Amino acid sequence: MTHHPTSRRITRAALATALAAALGTGAVQTATAAPAAPSRAAAPTPSVPTHSPAPGGGWSQDGLHLNADDNKKVDAYLARARRAERSISPQVRTAALLSHAQLVGFDQRLKSPDSLKRKIATKMKETPGQSVEISLAKLNDAVRYTLQWPTGQYTHGVTVAAGLLASWGNDTARWSNTWGHSKGYKAVNSAWRAPRSGQLFEVQFHTPESKAAQLETHKIYEEQRLPSTPPERRRELQAQQDAIFAAVPVPAGAMHLTAPSRRNPEPLPSHVATT
Repeated sequence: MTHHPTSRRITRAALATALAAALGTGAVQTATAAPAAPSRAAAPTPSVPTHSPAPGGGWSQDGLHLNADDNKKVDAYLARARRAERSISPQVRTAALLSHAQLVGFDQRLKSPDSLKRKIATKMKETPGQSVEISLAKLNDAVRYTLQWPTGQYTHGVTVAAGLLASWGNDTARWSNTWGHSKGYKAVNSAWRAPRSGQLFEVQFHTPESKAAQLETHKIYEEQRLPSTPPERRRELQAQQDAIFAAVPVPAGAMHLTAPSRRNPEPLPSHVATT
């Protein structure tokens, strides 16, 4: 995949400053190597709600359906995503620490079975003939995270955090920067492919105001995307979302944030390496 250079690259001095701050608070990971995954005992698995069964081993909810074979394949995908999360989360947590981000909603980092199956069933209904394998291959938020900074720290924070994820071998699969859009959702939504497992995971980069707007519009968005929602109602719901996001302040430089290039980790500065 072709990567676009970031408008503000992470300098060695900036990385050293972040490391020094982290070490000063007792953090022991470094930014020159991907953080090791914790043991299973140290990484509690988020609670996973039970899904809605259908006769014959399928799944059904809100007028959406998966047959037994497709439902089994989605369950297998969910199991793989849960295993992959154990090595992805330490990297995201360390990137948040070193970029001074708040890691929001970490307990919801795994998409629930019902939510994921609803999304897959919707995609298959909207694209007749599309297999469940193709639908799953396009899914990037079964494992997802949100990093948040105050408006004045946002652009630098995103640059640092995204640069660290790239330096640890994660490839950018998607980078959607909507800060420059006149209407609708405001944030940077990114998808990454983990080097060990190949698992796609999502990282949303927010300010407190953009995250609050996302939460406020969530139910509106959920109604809007249902296949049963009439076109006229969808337009009304979009107008409501536009009005809410229009009030979100745009951080300086946020419109120009682009995906980082994958690069080899920089060596630790001597004064940090000997700390």
